[in-house]
Amino acid sequence: MTIKFVLAQIGAVLWVLFSFWIALPWIDNLDNVIGPVLTILIILGVAILPGYISGFVFFSTLLDRRPVLAEIAHYPPVSILIAAYNEEHTITDTLRSVLSQSYQGDLEVIVIDDGSQDQTAAQVEAVVDPRLRLVRQPVNGGKASALNTGLHHARHDLVITVDADTFLYKDALRYLVGRYLCDPSNTAAVAGAIAVRNSRKTWITRLQEWDYFHGIAIVKRIQSLYQGTLVAQGAFSLYEKSVLLELGGWAPVVGEDIVLSWGMLSKGYRIGYAENAVVFTNVPETYRQLFRQRRRWARGMFEALRAHPEILLTPRITLQFVLFNLLFPFLDVSYLLFFVPGVIAALFGFFLIAGPITLLLIPLAGLNNLVIFIVQRRMFKERGLKVRKNLRGMFLYVFLSQLLMSPASIAGYASEVLRLGKTWGTK
Repeated sequence: MTIKFVLAQIGAVLWVLFSFWIALPWIDNLDNVIGPVLTILIILGVAILPGYISGFVFFSTLLDRRPVLAEIAHYPPVSILIAAYNEEHTITDTLRSVLSQSYQGDLEVIVIDDGSQDQTAAQVEAVVDPRLRLVRQPVNGGKASALNTGLHHARHDLVITVDADTFLYKDALRYLVGRYLCDPSNTAAVAGAIAVRNSRKTWITRLQEWDYFHGIAIVKRIQSLYQGTLVAQGAFSLYEKSVLLELGGWAPVVGEDIVLSWGMLSKGYRIGYAENAVVFTNVPETYRQLFRQRRRWARGMFEALRAHPEILLTPRITLQFVLFNLLFPFLDVSYLLFFVPGVIAALFGFFLIAGPITLLLIPLAGLNNLVIFIVQRRMFKERGLKVRKNLRGMFLYVFLSQLLMSPASIAGYASEVLRLGKTWGTK
């Protein structure tokens, strides 16, 4: 692991140094026009830092070799918690996907109806299975409250959370628990792999199919390669019940899974990633819903940092990924204030901001996407899945995703800094 980490760092730094050397005349010209301070901010925000992160991702992906699961004779019992609020149209399919899993250990499924105003509870009661229980909360208290209620009712030492609109692909439970059993002893949680279920609904969902398949999945793969997965997302993750109780369960915040995960890391626990424990979830279908979701995710990072500032003092590889996260506000602002205007100016023949070092990001991004696609397609093939054709979504993801996500993220950062009111919004 350490050798791979060093090699990836060397590759990323060499790429940045090469780019910087090529771009020295452009940097001098920029300095003469706008001064040294703004020049440094621009080249850091639109070239150096993005180039370094892209290089690190590229070389890490090349070095990644996923560990093979050992043969497991006995699978432990697990409790599955499903927090549901007004999910009458999705909860039945979710339950069927959970209850049809070929998991060899005991299973209890607890649905917490969080004050739903529709027929969610009735849909759950219509599913007849001795492993299924319905717990009602008469008043909507939010996802954290519902999960904590479910935790109180859970009988087993391993707890798995599943979103109420998430469909578990075959053997997802077995791969998730198997990863936990084969990981180091200080592993307190394991994140599953999330794919998009409703990708053909709108152009927004088509874009997100690639975002989940490429962006989110590869980040978790690389973090887990260096034993540094940062978030066990609520949509599909496994947790040790004792650690959940030690941390007081889920906090009443908008980024409850991020806060919980960083609490685990701050206590010295490890989070794993099961890249082949695949589930399919429904994603936002409009830009307004997507904006609210990504704003919530960005706000959750600030909530986690406020709740667990000690994570910045933990000397381990995970720290670099935390620092990457802390760079996102600067990178998002730089993208909107420098990169986008620079590209627009370049279209009219003015290359003051969009210089050579910025243009060199294009071939690196292309290589990155190609390598990531090959790696992810191989995993899909091993699981009996096929990557669906979605060229329109790929085009939108490559050219528009950052333009759509950055304003939402900046709104999330600002909301948390200004301590604005909190609403769940969308998942």
